[in-house]
Amino acid sequence: MQNLKKVQICTKTLKNLLPQGFTPIVGLVLGTGLGSLGESLEHTTAVPYTGLPDFPQSTVTSHHGQFLAGYLSGVPVLLQQGRCHLYEGRQPDEVCMGVRVMAELGIQSLVLTNAAGSVNPLFAAGSLMIIDDHINFTGKSPLTGTNEDSWGLRFPDMSRVYDPEHIQTFEQAALSIGLRIEKGTYACVAGPQLETRAETRMFKMLGADAVGMSTALEAIAAHHMGVRVSALSCLTNQNLPDCMDEATIEEILAIAGKAGNNLARLLCAALPKLVDGME
Repeated sequence: MQNLKKVQICTKTLKNLLPQGFTPIVGLVLGTGLGSLGESLEHTTAVPYTGLPDFPQSTVTSHHGQFLAGYLSGVPVLLQQGRCHLYEGRQPDEVCMGVRVMAELGIQSLVLTNAAGSVNPLFAAGSLMIIDDHINFTGKSPLTGTNEDSWGLRFPDMSRVYDPEHIQTFEQAALSIGLRIEKGTYACVAGPQLETRAETRMFKMLGADAVGMSTALEAIAAHHMGVRVSALSCLTNQNLPDCMDEATIEEILAIAGKAGNNLARLLCAALPKLVDGME
């Protein structure tokens, strides 16, 4: 599921709508409830998805449907404010079109964010987690079908999907601003239903620390294209199978919104060091 022509047409259109000479170094994808991070960008240019040919529109109300180009801590950033998901009836190539367009525009590093439920009893709701590995439980891959050799290998290695140096950079940045941060494995499911008690227990037994409905396919696609990937989860609720509380989307959005301030602080501290590490 790799449509090179569609991605290239969309990339050309987006490039023509960005400020002349603007070259993004870092791409950001904002997850559920985290769209307010766009307010931290300076010298911002917005490009609605509706102005891009064949670009999938998000139907989730908490997701803004636009790219934002600007500067965060002096770093030129292209921010995808809202994504689409498998549970919206989308295919993997549509889910990953945003990161593929950013990769075609020349980003060197991609930071993915999401809202996720914690299945690790030691990780509190409202905290941030660095993803250091994932379990793709969707049954889907963005690399299915004929391989696009200009993007990457037919059988890309996935033992280091999330860049170890960038993980260390985020850990050091969190320490520098006095922010407690977790690190763990993210399980990606198709959704949109939240997990049952039995499913939560299974994910915990499989070694997952958090569960969500995005990120893994985007990480695979970006890694396939040679982009350095890192990812952060906002842990919006605790899924403890033996004493499980009901979770509502309203509660998830509220906690994600509050954690968004810490996410912005962390990214502002980490991005300059990410860029330094790429030179």
